[in-house]
Amino acid sequence: MKQRIAIDMDDVMADTHAKFIKLYLEGEMPRYTFDELKEKSFHELFDEREYKAISERVHEPGFFRDIDVMEGAQDVIADLMKKYDVFIASAAQEFPNSLREKWDWLQEHFPAIPWRNYIFLGDKSVLSTAYLIDDLPRNLRTFQGEGLLFDALHNREDQQFKRVKSWQDVATILL
Repeated sequence: MKQRIAIDMDDVMADTHAKFIKLYLEGEMPRYTFDELKEKSFHELFDEREYKAISERVHEPGFFRDIDVMEGAQDVIADLMKKYDVFIASAAQEFPNSLREKWDWLQEHFPAIPWRNYIFLGDKSVLSTAYLIDDLPRNLRTFQGEGLLFDALHNREDQQFKRVKSWQDVATILL
């Protein structure tokens, strides 16, 4: 029997931060450049009004449907599927309109992952897999298996978990 891996979607498989940057730069009179937005988190740069305005965009229909795939994710996940049972674990319940969009996104970009392996949930502590790859330390803190923290601007201060900076790092550790 293969070991199981759970993989988060946003900012792990899907480059959600890049989508936010694109929306911000297309907005009314952005104060920051693309380069600045790739170096510092929105929490560091934005005032409360700006942060609220950009974060509210997740509630818009279509937000989750056209996010770019994180570089290397498709190839490494295909390789992981040869060695592990791969499950996609996304906290889609937080944004109800995202449920269908995330399902469609997975069907388009990761068609080899069966729909039975999609887990849309709120609390990842219920997962019973050997590994969880996630960008949010709070999800890894309550997880019973081994957590791999996918590097992101919003988690760079966290030192509690083994950090992976790319899908190539995931391959090095798990393959």
